[in-house]
Amino acid sequence: MIKLRKSIERGKTKIEWLESYHTFSFTDYHDPDHMGFRALRVINDDRVAPGGGFGKHPHHDMEIITYVLEGSLAHQDSMGNGSVITPGEVQLMSAGSGVTHSEYNHSQTEPVHFLQIWIVPKAQGFKPTYQQAKFSESQRKNRLCLVASQDGREGSLTIRQDVDLFFSLLNSGQSLKYTLRSKRFAWVQSTKGTLEINGVVLKSGDGAALSDEKNLEIVASKSAEILLFDLG
Repeated sequence: MIKLRKSIERGKTKIEWLESYHTFSFTDYHDPDHMGFRALRVINDDRVAPGGGFGKHPHHDMEIITYVLEGSLAHQDSMGNGSVITPGEVQLMSAGSGVTHSEYNHSQTEPVHFLQIWIVPKAQGFKPTYQQAKFSESQRKNRLCLVASQDGREGSLTIRQDVDLFFSLLNSGQSLKYTLRSKRFAWVQSTKGTLEINGVVLKSGDGAALSDEKNLEIVASKSAEILLFDLG
């Protein structure tokens, strides 16, 4: 079964410096039919104006993944980390027992566009950690590139949950196949282009929840970028 979450149906927050689309319920946007999928709790599609950003704020007991699509994002946190995240880089902050951080557009002239993803961890109260890595275009081109996993294999970031997260950049006409193990689920998120997954069309910003689907075939009808979550 494939349940499509269309981009135009997502929740939205729009203020002076921020335009954010919420795949799942988040802050003032509440939809009881879209509270998350398995351990996946938040996918926010954020655009922040030049110089704008989120001031210091706390998190706890959440795996927080940030992926920049365009522009650059400055990060600082109470663990002493300070960095600038650019396209192709993935940040994973395991909030654990508690951490504060801030995120600002690093540019005073250009907007930044990024995804922020929250995943509920298996356990609570652990020591907060920070990871960041770059995955080249060649690593993601027309293949599934593992960027986060529970065991940190293949150079991926280590996440405290039974989740494998893959990124892929697909040329028009290219296809990928993926097999889900027994009792596994998947979420596919499109960030650009047009593609089909087992015959269901996804456009930019669309997502799809997959249950009882063993063999996945993803075909790009236009150049596309996707995230694939393999979830327990």
